[in-house]
Amino acid sequence: MGLKYIINSFKYIFLISTFVILSLPANSELSVEETIKGRKALFSKNYSTAKRVQALSSKGDFEKAKKLMLEMSENYKVLINYFPDNTKEGFKTEALPIIWENKDEFNALMTKSSNDMIKLASVIEDTESVDEVREVLTKMMWGNCKSCHSKFRAPH
Repeated sequence: MGLKYIINSFKYIFLISTFVILSLPANSELSVEETIKGRKALFSKNYSTAKRVQALSSKGDFEKAKKLMLEMSENYKVLINYFPDNTKEGFKTEALPIIWENKDEFNALMTKSSNDMIKLASVIEDTESVDEVREVLTKMMWGNCKSCHSKFRAPH
């Protein structure tokens, strides 16, 4: 991994972090509707981004995939703040009450998901085959999605 890649990665992370901080008002300033719709949008964005990550990685386009992985990582960090107590119901939320009952566990999963995306960005190029790429993505990306959906999201 070259110095140029590391510098570019930090620049990208800094830009995303700055964008998130400046573009989202403090959680207390958001209405219940904005909060619920905002978290749904972020999860939806991560899902569509994950599909793009898989497609790019399968084609060996790791540089583009890595940028998207880092974007997903930042989204998971932001999502932790989108579950205040007053957003348990309404506006077609699919979040189950267990999120608030086990807030530390949910937050830990979001943090793990964020960290796993960063790890994935650093190991994806070392995979030997398309099958290995699929296996790594299943473990480090889709596995976290499944863990969250099976415990914290209403079936749909």
